[in-house]
Amino acid sequence: MKNIKEPSLFDALIPLVLLVLMMGSAVYLFADDSSYGPNQISLLMAMGVASVIGLKNGHTWKSIEEGIVKGISMSLGACLILFAVGSLIGTWMLAGTVPTLIYYGLSLLNPTFFYAASCLICAVVAMSIGSSWTTAATVGVALIGVATGMDMSLAITAGAIVSGAYFGDKLSPLSETTNLAPAIAGTDLFEHIKYMLWTTVPSFTISLILFVILGLSEDTSQVSSRIEQMQTILSEEFALGVHLLVPLVVLLTLAIKKVPAFPAVSIGALIGGIWALFFQNDLVSSMLDNEFSSSVQNLMVVWTALFDGVSFNTPDDNLNSLLSRGGMSSMLNTVWLIICAMSFGAVLERVGLLKAIVSACLKGADSAGSMVSRTILTCIGTNLVTADQYISIVMPGRMYKEEFEKRGLHQLNLSRSLEDGGTITSPLIPWNTCGAYMHGVLGVHPFTYFFYAFFNLINPILAVIYAYLGIKILRLTPPKVTIKT
Repeated sequence: MKNIKEPSLFDALIPLVLLVLMMGSAVYLFADDSSYGPNQISLLMAMGVASVIGLKNGHTWKSIEEGIVKGISMSLGACLILFAVGSLIGTWMLAGTVPTLIYYGLSLLNPTFFYAASCLICAVVAMSIGSSWTTAATVGVALIGVATGMDMSLAITAGAIVSGAYFGDKLSPLSETTNLAPAIAGTDLFEHIKYMLWTTVPSFTISLILFVILGLSEDTSQVSSRIEQMQTILSEEFALGVHLLVPLVVLLTLAIKKVPAFPAVSIGALIGGIWALFFQNDLVSSMLDNEFSSSVQNLMVVWTALFDGVSFNTPDDNLNSLLSRGGMSSMLNTVWLIICAMSFGAVLERVGLLKAIVSACLKGADSAGSMVSRTILTCIGTNLVTADQYISIVMPGRMYKEEFEKRGLHQLNLSRSLEDGGTITSPLIPWNTCGAYMHGVLGVHPFTYFFYAFFNLINPILAVIYAYLGIKILRLTPPKVTIKT
């Protein structure tokens, strides 16, 4: 068997530098279209370079290929959820579920406090169901629609949705990441949540204040007429009513009952299709052709909504772009991006390049501030290169656990840092599974809402400040020594 050589830090940095250069070039040359092919090519090119370095160090192509397959397989669950969400958006648009949410939202939400209210609503929902993804796909989509109707900034709205969704997700005992972080660090779940309050609550409070300030600066002089116009179009296009919110209630109930996301969202999508047949008969009929019988054509319209979404032609172009979406096909590019990103991260891990980077990060870490800050930076870096928030929690958690103990730091410091750096920053990276998901669902690019996702930006910074100032840094209590006489 060929001896495998440990990679140097220089080896590890080569594919990362190449990726940064190519990603930057993609954004410069292709702008908003960079996520529709250029970024994928950048990730695959960097993966190729990492593979060559692995071969140089003694790894076989078979071993590298096995790592790629394993990495892709880790993302397949997320890909299935994405496809189900695409179908759900399509049928909920056709059924009038999302339009109903938009209609009532336009009536209830005050433009001055819209951003803060959006953030708070998403926080409550995400905390209740433990899923930022489900929150964004349901309430988030509706809030984007309301923002469109009130001519509010979609970038700020998306930032508010992401901020609220991840705050609620992070503090919910139903959340996967909230359970994963203490499990990796070796701490109690509820102690972990309690300890996170010290960084999350102040960060969220500051975020809400900022959203209120942004709302106060909005020009609302034309809002009333715009809301009335959009509500009129919605009521003419759809048969609206509270009964159309049943698919949403069913989905949220399944989420609270901890039904896995893929079957839960799929059931929600199918119920949306059934609701469309029962309650939007005129709308469905308007989309028919004369090739088959009406019953068969009705089925074809719902079927099409599941795989290719829906398209509307109302007098309002903004409303058309908002409502004409969904279907599994709308998620194909996002899945493409996820597969390429996971392949790149898998090669880095398999040939030892990621471990070399993390090991270099630990050198010279001799204080609580340096340990916490390096853990958070490692989580962010892992999010960047492996494109998966679960890996960004598991890998740094495993590598830093003993180091925290050696320095007399309680494992709660580690579990909190894993969430502050791993969970929170994942939706800010376009090629990360979370960032790609938010882009696919909300229709707003992560680079567009980046600076408005206040909670996701403030929380890691506040955690580092706490660590260097020694605020709420728990130390391990040395065992008491009993002297026998």
